[in-house]
Order: sequence, then C-alpha cells, then structure tokens
Amino acid sequence: MANITLTKFTAEERAIVERLDPARIPRHIAIIMDGNGRWATRQGLPRVIGHRAGVESVRAVINACGGLSVGYLTLYSFSTENWSRPDTEVRALMELIEGQLRTEAEMLHRENSRIRHLGRREDLPSSLQLALDETASLTAENTGLQIIFAINYSGRTELVDAARRLAAEAAAGALDPAALEEADLARALYLPDVPAPDLLIRTGGEMRVSNYLLWQIAYTELWFTPLLWPEFRAAHLLEAVVEYQHRQRKFGRVTP
Repeated sequence: MANITLTKFTAEERAIVERLDPARIPRHIAIIMDGNGRWATRQGLPRVIGHRAGVESVRAVINACGGLSVGYLTLYSFSTENWSRPDTEVRALMELIEGQLRTEAEMLHRENSRIRHLGRREDLPSSLQLALDETASLTAENTGLQIIFAINYSGRTELVDAARRLAAEAAAGALDPAALEEADLARALYLPDVPAPDLLIRTGGEMRVSNYLLWQIAYTELWFTPLLWPEFRAAHLLEAVVEYQHRQRKFGRVTP
C-alpha cells in the first residue's frame, strides 16, 4: 500500500487524492511529454520557449509522484528521431536538459529520489553524459522515486541493442538460441531491473505511442489528454490515476 504524503499537494489536489485507493497506486508511470513546440507556436513564441515552459510540468509530476509514493517515473525527454529537428532546437534541448539536471540534482537527492538514464549515451554531448553520470552517482543509493529520463531513446533501437547482446552471448556459447525465452530478451534491455509501466500518459492530443517502451508497454494502461505538456500539472496526473484505478487490468486473461 502506498504511503501518500498529503503535504505534497494543494487543497484542490487533495480532493482528487481522496478519491484514490492507496493500495492501487501505479508502481510505474511513463509519460510522453508532447506539445511544447505547439504551445509556444500558438503564443507566437519560439519553440524553445515551450520546452522551457515544460520544465514546470516536469517538476509538478515529479512532486506528485513523490507524494503518491510511485516507485518509477519515466519521462520521454528526447527520442532518437528528434535529432532530425533543426540544429538550434536540438542544441537548446540538450542544454536545457543538462542545465535542469545540474540545477535540480541536489534537491532531488534531498527528496531521496534516484536519477537514471534510458537510451543510447554515445551520441549525446559529452557534457550531458557527464551530468547524467554525476547525478546518477549522487543519487545511486536513494530509495525513493526513481526518475528515469529517456534521452536519445527509441523502443526499436532498444530491441535491436538487446538482440545484439543476445546474439553476442550466443556466439560466445553462453546462450542456446533454441532455448531463448521472453525473460532473456527482458534482461537484455537497457534497464532490466525496472518493472513495466502500469500507466502511460501522453499529452498533446495524439493517440499513439511513438516508439516508446515498445516491449514494456504490452499490458500498460494508456491515458491520453489534449492538454499540451506545458499546461499539464499534478491535478491532471491525479485524474489519470483515478481513471487508471477504475479500469480492470486483465493481462490477456478471461475474467468471470
């Protein structure tokens, strides 16, 4: 049963929290943070301003997940496909992510949160790799909310990398291909110790998963909202959890 910390929430948010069953809080919430650019464009602002505005939404959901005692929060921060965006936007995003990691690390450490990275590291700027290493090291022993930033991540790429690892094991004689099972592929993923998401939230009005956690979300509950990411706050996350608790998760089973 989750230990809900009401002091993390406003009076309005507490009214939603009171509708929740503490025994059925999602262990892992994953979010596709979509709509920063559109939010900025609608206001006649450069797209990068939308990304900066989205930082407040990140803070809000981290605080809310901490208050609900969610175990894992995975944020789709930069996909491998995002490299095709204009160079100026990509550089601004990399600088923003690095800057926020360095700015927020000490506070998250005090909150007992652990910071982790999901994705391919080698294509990231060296300064961002260093920031990821430093924040991961600082928070490695923390036992609270695990905040996982998916940066230079692709679900298909993760599966390709997992297949390469297993192929190497087979070539070395450490794995019999004929005996390969789901558990073997699962342990070859980037973060094999992280459980599959219970709830996937996507903002921005699009109803697709955009190459995100393709293996992991086989039985994840999906929740979509037309809100653009800079508009998303703790109350919206809480409403998503309320709906999640109203669903019956079958995992492919037939129920009476």
